Amino acid sequence: MSWRPTYRSSKFRNVYGKVANREHCFDGIPITKNVHDNHFCAVNSKFLGVVTESAGGGSFIVIPLSQAGRLDSHYPKVCGHQGNVLDIKWNPFFENIIASCSEDTSVSDPQPLFYINILIWNLETGEPVKMIDCHTDVILSMSFNTDGSLLATSCKDKKLRVLEPRSGRVLQVTFLSPSN
Repeated sequence: MSWRPTYRSSKFRNVYGKVANREHCFDGIPITKNVHDNHFCAVNSKFLGVVTESAGGGSFIVIPLSQAGRLDSHYPKVCGHQGNVLDIKWNPFFENIIASCSEDTSVSDPQPLFYINILIWNLETGEPVKMIDCHTDVILSMSFNTDGSLLATSCKDKKLRVLEPRSGRVLQVTFLSPSN
């Protein structure tokens, strides 16, 4: 019996990409270098948001997807943070709402109605609903599931927690270990 490696053949082996025409591309966008491990852009079915380089605080730009091509160097920027913008996300339910977070520990939308620290908020009223206080150190990352019923957080104490955001109850705690 001879040894032969078995490889699964890909059904995409004869598929080739095609470069988009220049009129369908976005050009001249000053993309930031300060987002570290976060995304520098966010897109939905209407808009493209890109974190940009700026002096004296953080900013990002919002471009309608129908406006492809070269971007004017004086294109308006969304400003409002004292520190660099770290991440931006579109509201999954209302396509015209975008939120940004910054090194100045604030989260806001382009016309800030309120600033958010680590609290669970009612976004319609701008009122805090619940303070999550089960962490022993700085929260590094957090993410809701698609319907908002669960919240996962990672903390500097090397623990991953799954919570019910409305009650603040911790459902599960897992110790994070480095990949080897």
